[in-house]
Amino acid sequence: MTVFVRVAKAGEIPPGSGRVVVVQGYPVALFNVDGRFFAVSNVCLHRGGPVGEGELDGPIVTCPMHGWEYDVRTGANTINPAARLKRYEVRLDGDDVLVGA
Repeated sequence: MTVFVRVAKAGEIPPGSGRVVVVQGYPVALFNVDGRFFAVSNVCLHRGGPVGEGELDGPIVTCPMHGWEYDVRTGANTINPAARLKRYEVRLDGDDVLVGA
């Protein structure tokens, strides 16, 4: 059974931005893409960089350490789609953003 954890208010993460949140002890990168929220592992597959601190361009985030790019909707790397970040389910409860663990 998935447990959902409140991690932010929707208004705290405007469209086109992201932030790092902690869900049951794990760093998760949470993004707002045109009003829809997506969550993926905050640990880049290349060298463990902080994905949630990267620049978001549409649905693509660029890891700030070495430039690896991921589609936050799927977690897939843009060069090698077989390389994927773990995805987390996201729900809205009123203005609360909840991430499944």
